[in-house]
Amino acid sequence: MQLQDMLYSQGFGVRRVCSGLVQQGWVQLWDAQANEWVAETDSTADIEPEGLRFKVQGVEWEYHALGYVLLNKPAGTECSQKPSAYPSIYSLLPVPLRTRPNKNAIQGLQAVGRLDQDTTGMLLLSDDGQFIHRMSSPKKHVPKRYQVTAKHAVTEQQIERLLAGVVLDDDPKPVKAAACVKTGDNTLDLTLTEGKYHQVKRMLAAVGNRVEGLHRAQIGGLVLSDELKPGEWRWLTADELALLKP
Repeated sequence: MQLQDMLYSQGFGVRRVCSGLVQQGWVQLWDAQANEWVAETDSTADIEPEGLRFKVQGVEWEYHALGYVLLNKPAGTECSQKPSAYPSIYSLLPVPLRTRPNKNAIQGLQAVGRLDQDTTGMLLLSDDGQFIHRMSSPKKHVPKRYQVTAKHAVTEQQIERLLAGVVLDDDPKPVKAAACVKTGDNTLDLTLTEGKYHQVKRMLAAVGNRVEGLHRAQIGGLVLSDELKPGEWRWLTADELALLKP
């Protein structure tokens, strides 16, 4: 792959812009044998992209044919490209992740499902359409674990009802938690395998309680680490992607 094409695929602009970045000396490649960064000024130079480390204007990047990113969503942000009242979660990503070319009309990484503006925690983003569909589809039954803070004390009867199934106002078919564990007087861990609109909040309301705080802590076998602070993102590893498979 030519260097300018690699940069284009990673979201650094159209090929003309990418070519200019190289020719102006703003791109460095990591030379493992020499153990140093080397400037490359030939935009048509052939490079092996897989495993490539490179710098653009002093910032180090890794090559990813398809992007898979984990974001610790902070409160007060919207999962929308055109937010209405709060900042967009996309503003937390660097520009190249937002402008990676895509076969679809929308550029860049897209959120896998949505979290409400006041909900925090694990949010996946990708430009792999099949991955997004697989992780979002209710038919795949990918478990998602939420840490819930309720307004009122959580009772054993409420736990039993959430596990047995409750009826929401838009569907006569009961929905139930895959797992539900009380973790404190007003807190519980709730695991769902569906993704209905405001499902956690509506389920708690159906059993006579109310959600005051909601944090997504786990998707599939992948747990959100405390090391990733609210508002921070990082690439997912191959091992972590394997933990997300249904």
